[in-house]
Amino acid sequence: MTTPTSTPISTPKIALITGASRGLGRNAALQLAARGMDVILTYRSQADAAAQVVAQIEALGRKAVALPLDVADTRQFAGFAQQLEAALAHTWGRAQFDALVNNAGMGIHAAFADTTEAQFDQLLNTHLKGPFFLTQTLLPLLADGGSILNVSSGLTRFSLPGYAAYAAMKGGIEVLSRYQAKELGARGIRVNTLAPGAIETDFGGGAVRDNAQLNAFVASQTALGRVGQPDDIGQVVASLLADESGWINAQRIEASGGMFV
Repeated sequence: MTTPTSTPISTPKIALITGASRGLGRNAALQLAARGMDVILTYRSQADAAAQVVAQIEALGRKAVALPLDVADTRQFAGFAQQLEAALAHTWGRAQFDALVNNAGMGIHAAFADTTEAQFDQLLNTHLKGPFFLTQTLLPLLADGGSILNVSSGLTRFSLPGYAAYAAMKGGIEVLSRYQAKELGARGIRVNTLAPGAIETDFGGGAVRDNAQLNAFVASQTALGRVGQPDDIGQVVASLLADESGWINAQRIEASGGMFV
């Protein structure tokens, strides 16, 4: 008589995405949920929008929690880690999560000669200092064998006037990613950088989406002949966090449709 065997039930993975109440973060959260991951998302001020994302994720049959966080304010990080730990225990009965996506950001368009120190500091705190120390703070809560994905920009490869400070911060995050991969490899944590091209979102005031002339220019400079959509990036995020991408590490992956090639 053959004894029936049961199929092990796998524990869903949990991804933490900063700045996921809108734009690329929101799309990435939904793409991950559609592929079976649970999501913790952060928002800075748009609590209602974050709640809507949570509801959409739950409609896909996954669990989600939204937590407030300003990534530019390192003073919040210790308290945020405590909230995250409580959310993990209450919602999942777990002490750790599996993937961190440092996505939260903002844009300032200013010529190099006109960029103020206040603008520089705002970009620095949001795009480099914040992700550096947030990731450091959350390391005890990130599971061994997990993944970190830092969001950069195509502007680190090609140059457009008005983005010197922004691109400099993104260049810093790309270098940081390689060092993180080297130093966290002993825990089996892999770290990659995703560099999107121009995407039709409300980022930077929605200029790429709403300015027809700018949209046409970007499309004309893109090998695939169009401007990127949020799904183009969200799907890459989901792919890079998947187990099938487990041997991709310390890499810069540009998702731009072939801008300025």
